[in-house]
Amino acid sequence: MPNLALVIFISFVALIFDFVNGMNDAANSIATVVSTRVLNPKLAVAWAALFNFLAAFFFGVHVATTIGKGIIDPSNVTQIVILSGLLGAIIWSYLCTHFGLPISVSHALIGGFIGAAIIKNGIGALIMPGIIKVAIFIFVAPILGFIIGIFFMNIVFILFKNASPLRVDGWFRRLQLVSAAAYSLSHGSNDAQKTMGIIAILLYTSGYLGPTFYVPLWLILACHTAIALGTLSGGWAVVNTMGSKITKLKPVTGFCAEAAGALTIFGASFAGIPVSTTHTITGSIMGVGATHKASSVHWGVAGEILWAWILTIPVSAFFSTIFYILIRAIFKVA
Repeated sequence: MPNLALVIFISFVALIFDFVNGMNDAANSIATVVSTRVLNPKLAVAWAALFNFLAAFFFGVHVATTIGKGIIDPSNVTQIVILSGLLGAIIWSYLCTHFGLPISVSHALIGGFIGAAIIKNGIGALIMPGIIKVAIFIFVAPILGFIIGIFFMNIVFILFKNASPLRVDGWFRRLQLVSAAAYSLSHGSNDAQKTMGIIAILLYTSGYLGPTFYVPLWLILACHTAIALGTLSGGWAVVNTMGSKITKLKPVTGFCAEAAGALTIFGASFAGIPVSTTHTITGSIMGVGATHKASSVHWGVAGEILWAWILTIPVSAFFSTIFYILIRAIFKVA
């Protein structure tokens, strides 16, 4: 049986990745409530972290199963592949968080594993239907968020057309607490499961789960705790980008963006699809901004974000191949 200390070390690295995921994606959960001043930053991250953790008790592990068995053939997964993939994803995610770019940390993870798996066993190590499903939703998730965001804004316009702006603002300041909680729940239901899938496949291929692949309860709680702590730390440069640089948000637009993003992600989580929560909420914010007029959206900033999205999988794959080569050379492992 493989060295238990190495398995524990790689699991710890995976939880660090989960923490960095929470840091970058903190903006997804709190940018709207912070920019609209519904909550101050410290209360906002605490609110989001709470519901990120509570997601552990309300949802299954469909996404974790997809990540664990649906991207790379388990027979090609080794400890060095997992460690290299995680390190590649962590490096790219941290750099983007530092420079305020809201990327898909889950796609960084997938890119990291793709790079390490290909350099080990070639393209045949990949499960193409699973990768294609993820690739399709790179585009589908933000489009759905954009469309649903516009839909919710138009419903609000119809329902509150005769209400004074001051009353509407007061109502939606309260409602935004609900939408932020719903979005944080949806974020925890999808993103924390990605790390679960990685650690579970590590334990399974190392012989510590027995003959059947499953996700143990202690692992579910550990991953939700790590992502909640990352959210609690806050990636403030990304919060600034999401909350003010894409479009100017008010409580009503913040509510519609969060509600649209949450609805899209809940659907993907139940279907077992590891979508980008970042792509989804960014599309939703653009949708509510475009409801007023197209010029309300800062398309130059949106373009920079799009380039970060496009580069995430290949750059993470590149970093993971470098780590794979280095680890194999230093420790002389296969």
